[in-house]
Amino acid sequence: MGLPQERKTELIGEFRLHEKDSGSPEVQIALLTARIGHVTGHLKVHKKDFHSRFGLLKMVGKRRRLLDYLIRQDHDRYQKIIEKLGLRR
Repeated sequence: MGLPQERKTELIGEFRLHEKDSGSPEVQIALLTARIGHVTGHLKVHKKDFHSRFGLLKMVGKRRRLLDYLIRQDHDRYQKIIEKLGLRR
């Protein structure tokens, strides 16, 4: 249940910090948010897919840890990513 390559490239281009960036917390959070949205839509149709539900919970936890790391390191970057992605805490 990955993202299409075009969508992934688009997200990396939008959230990267510099030209060769593909692994900063912002990029990782954006990719996880897109995957979480995709799996959430899948689970609305397939309510009994508990394996995907477990994967979703793992992705949400990983995104939470990345957001916690970002808030500790640079609060301004944290605020920008929250606003850009429409996440709330």
